Order: sequence, then structure tokens, then C-alpha cells
Amino acid sequence: MDVANLGHLERAVMHALWESGTSLSAYDVLPRVADAASGKQLAVTTVLTVLSRLEKKGFVSADRSARPHRYTATASRADHVAELLHEALGESADRRAVLERFVGGVSAADAAVLRDLLSNRADTA
Repeated sequence: MDVANLGHLERAVMHALWESGTSLSAYDVLPRVADAASGKQLAVTTVLTVLSRLEKKGFVSADRSARPHRYTATASRADHVAELLHEALGESADRRAVLERFVGGVSAADAAVLRDLLSNRADTA
């Protein structure tokens, strides 16, 4: 799954699938996404094309047992964002510098969550 290469419409479709929490047909996705640049409604064929691309990239799975086909996200939004973070770290020559910048920009509440998560991870390691 190449998470860094999602286009604008692909991200919009993924957001619609993640927010629904269930499988959707292209007709279900259609009213949930609009062309952000123009605010106009998209054609269902455009949504189908985007869903097809997302399926090829591994972001969605299609249930073709009935019509219309229904699409489901293969991973949660949290999994997707975590994968983006891992990719960003993997592309860096200086992981420590990236982590320092990231940690320096988080809120006190997020820092507390990170400390808790790291503490729990150390306890189970």
C-alpha cells in the first residue's frame, strides 16, 4: 500500500469510507464527496474510477456478490495515518531529528498519551 500517493479525490473517497464505518456503493459515496475546487457534484463514473484505483492500490476491497458493488476500507484511518508516519520516518536520513521535531510540536495532552504508550510498550517488551 503506497499511502503517500493518494490523490485529492482518493483521499475524499477514503474519508467517506472511514467515516461511514461500513461498506458503501459508489452511489453511497457520491453525495459524500464533491469536487472541492468547484463544489460541484461528481459523476458516479468518476467515483467508480477512483474506487477501482483504490482497490488496485490495496486501500479498499470490493464485494461483487451483488449490484451495486460495495466497497470497504481495508484498513482504518488510524492505520493509514500510522503508515504515513512510518513512511516519513523511513525516508529520513536522521530519524532522531524528525522525531524531535514531531514531539516538539505535540500538545501537552498528546505528549502525555505518547509517554503512556511508550511506558506500556516498555512494560510488555
